[in-house]
Amino acid sequence: MASALKNLSQYESDNIPDASGLSFGIVVAEWNAHITHALYEGCYDTLLKHGAKAEQIHTIQVPGSFELPAGARILNGQKNVDAVICLGCVIRGETNHNEYINSAVAQGLVNLSIATGKPFIFGVLTPNDEQQALDRAGGKHGNKGVEAAVTAIRMAALRREFSEGKKKIGF
Repeated sequence: MASALKNLSQYESDNIPDASGLSFGIVVAEWNAHITHALYEGCYDTLLKHGAKAEQIHTIQVPGSFELPAGARILNGQKNVDAVICLGCVIRGETNHNEYINSAVAQGLVNLSIATGKPFIFGVLTPNDEQQALDRAGGKHGNKGVEAAVTAIRMAALRREFSEGKKKIGF
């Protein structure tokens, strides 16, 4: 659904599982830092709001959005997290670079999720211009970081619910 039709920061908070027993990784792209840091603040604050402990939230920065999957893999390998949230912003430019980057990041995160069985959350803005990005990083359309945090909590809780007490066979 287009964020013009749904505010990214609005959700049914009563339907969000308690995050107090969960740990999270957040990987933030430095490129477009004024936007990605706003996404991070929304994400981090939302995790805390739903019970995550500050010491269970592990954050690293990578140079740009293209590096998000590699950073997510590194963080996941170093910390025992239940979900990894990747935050970035790729603004459409004069060339098609944004299509290549966005596609590569999305596919990389899907591959990590499938290979590990853990949720790797795509919290990357893909706007046409800077104003659209600002509108989705705490502006009139809410904050994609909030949406990414809510998704991570829900997916981590779902994974935990279905993996408790079950022995794994195969992948």
